[in-house]
Amino acid sequence: MAKQPENAAVAIESPDSPDSMFQRGFLADVYNETALGTPEVDKIITRFPPEPNGFLHLGHSKAILINFGFAKFHGGECNLRFDDTNPAGEEDRYFVAIAETVKWLGFEPVKFTYSSDQFDRLYESAEQLINVDGAYVCHCTKPEIEAQRGNRKGGARYACPHRDRPISESLAEFRAMRDGKYSAQAATLRMKQHLESPNPQMWDLTAYRVLEGVYKPMQREYGRLNINGTVLSKRKLKQLVDEGYVRGWDDPRLYTLIALRRRGVPPAAILTFVRELGGVSKATTSIEIKRFESVVRKFLEVTVPRLMLILDPILVVIDNLPDNHLEMIDLAFSKDPGDGSHSVPFTNKVYIDRRDFREVASKDFRRLTPGVTVGLLKVAYPIIATSFEKDETTGLVTIVHASYAKPERDATFKKPKAYIQWVADCPSENSPIKVKVNVYNPLFNSINPEAHPNGFLADINPESEEIYSDALIENGLAEIAERAPWPKTKKANESAGNGVLPESVRFQGMRIGYFCLDSDSTKDKMVVNRIVSLKEDPNKG
Repeated sequence: MAKQPENAAVAIESPDSPDSMFQRGFLADVYNETALGTPEVDKIITRFPPEPNGFLHLGHSKAILINFGFAKFHGGECNLRFDDTNPAGEEDRYFVAIAETVKWLGFEPVKFTYSSDQFDRLYESAEQLINVDGAYVCHCTKPEIEAQRGNRKGGARYACPHRDRPISESLAEFRAMRDGKYSAQAATLRMKQHLESPNPQMWDLTAYRVLEGVYKPMQREYGRLNINGTVLSKRKLKQLVDEGYVRGWDDPRLYTLIALRRRGVPPAAILTFVRELGGVSKATTSIEIKRFESVVRKFLEVTVPRLMLILDPILVVIDNLPDNHLEMIDLAFSKDPGDGSHSVPFTNKVYIDRRDFREVASKDFRRLTPGVTVGLLKVAYPIIATSFEKDETTGLVTIVHASYAKPERDATFKKPKAYIQWVADCPSENSPIKVKVNVYNPLFNSINPEAHPNGFLADINPESEEIYSDALIENGLAEIAERAPWPKTKKANESAGNGVLPESVRFQGMRIGYFCLDSDSTKDKMVVNRIVSLKEDPNKG
């Protein structure tokens, strides 16, 4: 048995330590039970045993972290053991996806094993043993077998009445056991040994039972992880996919791990979420989605760069600047100076978000309206809207005309009370970059979709997806993609060959949320997914 790490005492004193869950409560008890009285065990070997009949979901991340993390913490090993005992629902894509998901979360199995690995070989050996008259099928009850062995109290031992049945009969009965014609304990395959031996291990032991195997490792049950506000049942997930309510198992509105991956949730954030659940116990844990998203948001806040993103653009023409006006504005990628900065162009034509403009001023709105001074982020001087144009058919504002307000030449200049984001129209600097943005909201309306009287499908939120086909983003996206993923220390399990996985290109869209590139992105058309919303002060603007 591996010893506790030398720094274990220090880690135990710090509940914030990533490894504290392996040293407290349930998992500490498992370690102590394993170590006591078993000096022959010199290494902890665990296994993660998923059924390859579907894709893993967020609840499985708990099992993955416990099994792989527990073994790693104690200097042991963990195997990925596919529980492939029900071929009816098993598909090759599930085997591949499970292995890839485990690796994406940052774990490497020592080896891949399968429940079915030894089935054929063991079965063939059993038939060979029957054919050489070394085994027979027995139908005795447990009390009858104990009586044949002298009740283990020194009584007379005698042979099972089935011991001398013909070889062909035992072979036929054994195949009947294999084919499921007998219930549990109705038939067993016993080896012909030495009934007169003083060693009880020679008294015709059982080699095969119906529904029981020979090897049984130590097993400890802990509570599963449930997520409120969604469904995790493979049957229900399959129904959502098959009936077209979502576009596939990796639809970012689902809580399968491949869906969360496509949505841009970092693997380290998922592990942080599990670690912050408060340890491991036998009780089922039910967590609300907002708690999971809060952990993801906190993780992204300090690990991804910031860009200006315009979901629903309106063109602003700054009439008192010349058409050839060009300034390069320096923008920091984050609050961390080590992340560096980049330059974006500022011209007389910029795009702002539709929600940042109103036709009529009001006290509760501090952004752009006619006659109100508003700042453009990091631009030297603010602008004042002077007029606007509207589409006659839709009635929507299409162009806002504004004036660049410099205090030395504008007597009405007032310091702006608000600053808004913008993206310049400057083809020479590859600005703006046009993107399609998918904003994902909860797939279901309630905290418990399965409690709906008409079934969980009746609880689906019709506004679970908002699509902005003409969104614009600043040209800093190109550098973000080249340097992804952020931070560099997380790069190992988010790369594919020589490239970077799209979902690892993450950024904060200022004042909107956290985003990543979608796997459908091409050179000609970028697609962006919102990971989580940006929790904003409700009193702002």
